[in-house]
Amino acid sequence: MADFFSSMRVSASGLDAQMKRMNTVSSNIANAETVGYKRKDTEFTATPDRESFGEILKDKLDESVQGVVVTGVRDDDKPQRMVYNPSHPQADENGNVEMPNINPVKEMADMISVQRSYEANVNAITAATQMAQKALELGR
Repeated sequence: MADFFSSMRVSASGLDAQMKRMNTVSSNIANAETVGYKRKDTEFTATPDRESFGEILKDKLDESVQGVVVTGVRDDDKPQRMVYNPSHPQADENGNVEMPNINPVKEMADMISVQRSYEANVNAITAATQMAQKALELGR
């Protein structure tokens, strides 16, 4: 049963991480034409799947099971897009306005990637649940 709960925790961590990534991508799309906004990226880090002190001390083979956490959302360091619009209130002395370096096509591709990753984690949870139910049925 420990493996069942471990697989559920790993998939749940993936769902949580992808939800946060989707929020970041959505924010990028929503602010694609917002002056001063900087494109954001979500940073992930693998983390060992440990819930209790006993699990930490348990078998060393389980160290390969890892979940994922969002360690931060950082600003993209690529330069902003300069747009000539001298009538804009935030235009510089040359009439240029700094716009976000957001490519809507890339953001939509990221959104599709998020959706597929989210679906894969849901499918893993569903499969683990079905296997556990079948195991309980065999025990009857």
